Amino acid sequence: MPYFLSDHEKLQYKNDGYILRENQFSSTEIDIFRDFFETTVSKAHSIAGEGKEYFLDAKRFVDIDYLTLQFEPEPHQEFLKVIEPAHSLNSDLEKIIADRKLTDPIRSILSLDEVSLWTDKLNLKRPKIGSGFGWHQDSPYWIHDSEDVDTLPNVYICLDDADESNGCFSVIKGSHKKGCLPGTFDNTQLGGFFTDQDTFNIDNAVDLIASAGSLIFFNQHIVHGSKPNQSNQERRAYIVTYQPKNRAMLKSGKVKNI
Repeated sequence: MPYFLSDHEKLQYKNDGYILRENQFSSTEIDIFRDFFETTVSKAHSIAGEGKEYFLDAKRFVDIDYLTLQFEPEPHQEFLKVIEPAHSLNSDLEKIIADRKLTDPIRSILSLDEVSLWTDKLNLKRPKIGSGFGWHQDSPYWIHDSEDVDTLPNVYICLDDADESNGCFSVIKGSHKKGCLPGTFDNTQLGGFFTDQDTFNIDNAVDLIASAGSLIFFNQHIVHGSKPNQSNQERRAYIVTYQPKNRAMLKSGKVKNI
């Protein structure tokens, strides 16, 4: 069964910079995905001591070859926040990366028949612990590594029901039309990767309340972020970024055609 975007969805993606497809995966499938992800988290914790530890703005990171682990800020610095690229720890994730529910819409967005993987990451927001993500774009992170940063669309898989209370994904509608925007440059180490709030209209912020199994396709230039998880519920997400075929992945330099 094909899952390509309709003409209406293509127009929405072009104008708004994102589309939400609700309930694309069943509860049974999501339970399997969660098992994959928690296995990945356990593996990451088990090898964290083998890597190079460093701190940026007092936030803990660990690099192991081309794998990067980001931890929650103090006092929860033992809890993982981001694992990238996640598939390097668990080959089961490649089944999700190749699922047509993800790749057919991406092919529609890129107007291509064949695509490859750019990167994938597991974002964790544990109950009462998970911190937020400030307003940012993905493209400034990638512009020095990709030969064409305009062709790196994302898909966000909701692993848990998400709303304002547990830090759902939020976007600045239409902000992708401006391309790469300037960073904050506030003398912090990471400030340049957060978008200068004078360059977009906060009134266009949209909180994407979505159930587990839903998919959010979003443009690499759209300004996005999320609030902390203040609830007793998990808020986990898997984000996969694609590109045209035969291009090397971020960090590893290997090619993974889908």
